[in-house]
Amino acid sequence: MLKADFRMESGTMVIALSGSIDSGNAPSLEEQIREACGTEPPASVLLDCGHLAYLSSAGLRVILRLKKDVANTRIINVNAEVYDILEMTGFTELMEVQKAYRTISIQGCETVGEGANGKVYRIDPETIVKVYRKPDALPEIKRERDLARTAFVAGVPTAISYDVVRIEEGGYGSVFELLDASSYATLLMRGEKTLDEIAGMSIRLLKLIHSKTVKPGTLPDMKETALGWAAFLKDYLPREEHGRLVRLIDGVPQDLHIMHGDYHINNIMLQNGESLLIDMDTICCGHPVFELASMYNAYVGYGIRNPEKITRFLGIPAEETAKLWKKSLELYLGTEDEAAVRSVEEKAKVVGLARIMRREIRRGELKTPDGRALVEYCRTALTDLLSRVDTLLF
Repeated sequence: MLKADFRMESGTMVIALSGSIDSGNAPSLEEQIREACGTEPPASVLLDCGHLAYLSSAGLRVILRLKKDVANTRIINVNAEVYDILEMTGFTELMEVQKAYRTISIQGCETVGEGANGKVYRIDPETIVKVYRKPDALPEIKRERDLARTAFVAGVPTAISYDVVRIEEGGYGSVFELLDASSYATLLMRGEKTLDEIAGMSIRLLKLIHSKTVKPGTLPDMKETALGWAAFLKDYLPREEHGRLVRLIDGVPQDLHIMHGDYHINNIMLQNGESLLIDMDTICCGHPVFELASMYNAYVGYGIRNPEKITRFLGIPAEETAKLWKKSLELYLGTEDEAAVRSVEEKAKVVGLARIMRREIRRGELKTPDGRALVEYCRTALTDLLSRVDTLLF
């Protein structure tokens, strides 16, 4: 039996379908749609198939004719069987089709990691879920899954999402099977690994990531992103310093080596002795100075005026994360020479502080005393750094 309910929502005709569409009832459904739409078709149609069990070829023809009448026709909440029919017949290429998502709750779940765009929770001993901050994160989830797949194929050890779910408390999440996995931050907090051990494991993984390359255009170019940060600061830095910042970033050659882009101990999981990356929406390519800049910010920069921010973010005292940053930098460079390490740190800080300054301004933090103080700190520190840093290369 087929049932169709019609309602208008902000200019969109929503058609909720339940039961099955077959050759016997397809003509009746089409007549109901024509009557509901009237002589002037609505601007858009949304077919909600949350309770639709089956769709025959006759039903497909009804949808195809509806699509011809209303170009902006979308289908949502499609079960696996109906989705397979739509995909096999090419409808997923003709219009937007969204699968139905099972719903889970994160109430009471342990937080095991946090990145720029979401939090990671353990929902059972074998499974974690990354919950995205944006309420409608489906395009973001697809993008991250595509980026993660690219990195995985290139040889980067990456946790691959096997499901997308709706979160009862709001939003969407990606589900990963990580049996008894713990983040590096958790291992450090529990005392299961020392700071030196975590730094060593982290840098071994980072060098593996940076050893992999991709074809041009495969991943976002971090240099272009950093140039965007610099361009934003045109009205907030002295003219000479701003020009120098742009020239320094522009002077970094194109580099096709893979970078994580948000590399820190909350975004690396250890499972059965294997380190795996999560939070892959920042995967990109570029020169390692850009990766080191993001690491500096995660371990030091974001807490430069308020160290408690780092502690809340990583769960570890800021003085420990500062030590982790220095040790990681030494291991990455393969030297403990203070002058050599400080030189590269200053290059990373140029990019890192520019990013923090832009971020604070874009978030409207100039309206708050703490925000103004942080922006002024970044401006002063950048002016000082730009007076002596003549290249970002190392």
